[in-house]
Amino acid sequence: MVKPRKGRGAASNDSGRFEPEKRVSFDDGWGAADEEPMPLATTLTVDSTRTIIARNDSPDIGFDRSINPYRGCEHGCIYCYARPSHAYLGLSPGLDFESRLFYKPQAAALLAAELRKKGYSCKPLALGSNTDPYQPVERGLGITRSILEVLRDFRHPVTIVSKSALIQRDVDILAEMAKDRLAIVTMSVTTLDRTLARRMEPRASTPERRLETIAALASAGIPTGVLTAPMIPALNDSEMEAILERARAAGAASAGYTLLRLPLELKSLFKEWLDEHFPDKAAHVLSLVAQTHGGRLYDSTWSKRMTGTGPYADMLRLRFDRACRKLGFDQRTTRPLDTARFQPPPQTGDQLALF
Repeated sequence: MVKPRKGRGAASNDSGRFEPEKRVSFDDGWGAADEEPMPLATTLTVDSTRTIIARNDSPDIGFDRSINPYRGCEHGCIYCYARPSHAYLGLSPGLDFESRLFYKPQAAALLAAELRKKGYSCKPLALGSNTDPYQPVERGLGITRSILEVLRDFRHPVTIVSKSALIQRDVDILAEMAKDRLAIVTMSVTTLDRTLARRMEPRASTPERRLETIAALASAGIPTGVLTAPMIPALNDSEMEAILERARAAGAASAGYTLLRLPLELKSLFKEWLDEHFPDKAAHVLSLVAQTHGGRLYDSTWSKRMTGTGPYADMLRLRFDRACRKLGFDQRTTRPLDTARFQPPPQTGDQLALF
């Protein structure tokens, strides 16, 4: 079995589904398989995309447009449903996804240009719907902050989902936008157990820091919610009520949850992770996951993929609903934002239009 690398979620780096070759680890007989793997450095590559707003028409997603400043995510969450997207880049959804990142240095300029296009219709824009906009590399690159500056200047509403305390850096912008109902933030809290969090999402903020972030955002007047996602059967699902209670006490006003999703290559990556960290629970966890998807590890059917079906999924839904009622949560993860304030700011040359 491949040993996990310190600070990384995935243990292996198998080829993506579009690659003609398949990489296979093996023991050459010199004991290399017993050695601790070398630390894996993060590499950054410029993403030269010419468009910045991604569109979707998924009926079970509450937004039709989003921006992802980064491809790949250094947080290394083993459960991340975005991992298979790295295969489109000719890379592995395993270690490549969390160590070979692509960033968009022209994101702010591209966004401003798209928002100025004639006929642009304003609707809330989701920031970081695929990978976390506040992953560790954002601290130095600042791409997410530059995007927020554009959205503030254009008075364009935004929703953000993150599991990073780094978002507190941008409270000044978010608080200003929130006054005009232009911003809402949802913090993802998967567990209150530091040990489990370190194994499951090795470079994300600790559970305590995420709760502190909810409190900081809420105290600044920014509508803040909590997302208990993903709920993993027999692993963190027992914590749902405790997470909701702690988040509510910290100031979260809304709440949501999703069930574990295992599309494409994520199935084998998650199985490998379970065998390494929870060998005694692995079979039970996977059995319960399959029970929520009609006997398969994943069902991509709209309206079913997020919460599953069957007795276990129903029980989880009822627990969530009951906890939200007891704690006074608003179960909507996105509250109405004001799209009527949208107005591109003046730019050089605009005055000529008056003559």
